[in-house]
Amino acid sequence: MALTAKEVTKIARLARIRVTEEEKEHYAGEISSIIQWVEQLAEVNTDGVPQMTSVAAMTLPRRKDEVTDGNQVDAIVANAPNSDYGCFVVPKVME
Repeated sequence: MALTAKEVTKIARLARIRVTEEEKEHYAGEISSIIQWVEQLAEVNTDGVPQMTSVAAMTLPRRKDEVTDGNQVDAIVANAPNSDYGCFVVPKVME
């Protein structure tokens, strides 16, 4: 499948990029070769091949899903420019 300059113009408009007339033929060839490569990949038989999430077989460490307060109130409030009674103090927005 070879793209035309008109199709490149449409793609450029959708992507919101400016393409000169000289660049349209170049990009038509580049995009066409990418599409051909993807079509070639689609021909590969992948029946029976499990999906991969990583190149190394591993499982992530998990922790219990428990609701806690984090036990870090003092450390968190220490980052605030102004705090009172363990809470952030912010300026009034509405009267």
